Amino acid sequence: MKSLNWLLRGLLGLAGAILVYAAWPVAQGAWQAQKADAVLGLLRGGKPVRLADLDAGITALNFAVAADPGALRRLQRSELVVGAALSPALDITVQQRVVWLQSAEADLVAGLGSAPARGVAWARLASVRQGLQGTSRGVVDALLMSIDTAPLLNTIWPARMRLILDNWVAFTPQERVRIEAYVVMTWRLSLEKRWFGAAVRSPVDELFLRYFLREEPKGQEELAREMDNFKRHGI
Repeated sequence: MKSLNWLLRGLLGLAGAILVYAAWPVAQGAWQAQKADAVLGLLRGGKPVRLADLDAGITALNFAVAADPGALRRLQRSELVVGAALSPALDITVQQRVVWLQSAEADLVAGLGSAPARGVAWARLASVRQGLQGTSRGVVDALLMSIDTAPLLNTIWPARMRLILDNWVAFTPQERVRIEAYVVMTWRLSLEKRWFGAAVRSPVDELFLRYFLREEPKGQEELAREMDNFKRHGI
């Protein structure tokens, strides 16, 4: 009986050691990732950031990904790197911005391969590809995945609209029918439509939006009003 007790204790101890060993990379990754939380919070809030803080945050997330190379950490690093690359106030070269965007694209592709049901990350990938490649099927594919996985997430509707207008020529005829229906849905569900006015940056943009809303009651008048409001007061 005593030998059985010792055996059970030994097995429990071994199981505990295995659990700690397995959990350690996750804990280490989380600890490193916390070091980037402050600068990520500034970027999300649209506040100015220092290059030194961004570098420190990226370094911390590099360690986090090395310790725990799962989807969450890679997608988190992509958010910080994209924020750094698209911060206009930073005194960095275009080459550095491109390197960051390429790094973010790699993280997004890897992360979304393991966690595909993330509409925000798909929209981020579409934006990154827009910055790297311009209008392309790569942008359209990521944008459609973003819409499919999170169609009602209204916080990214304006960003999607920009991508739709910039990539209209890259959609297939079938995809254009889907996109028209999506734009009409966002119009109908938007209590505040000023962001539609903000989306118009050229006569071509206005032409597309008027076409999308061609069957909406008072859609043309409302769009004109929102365009005028944006010109006068901004978003």
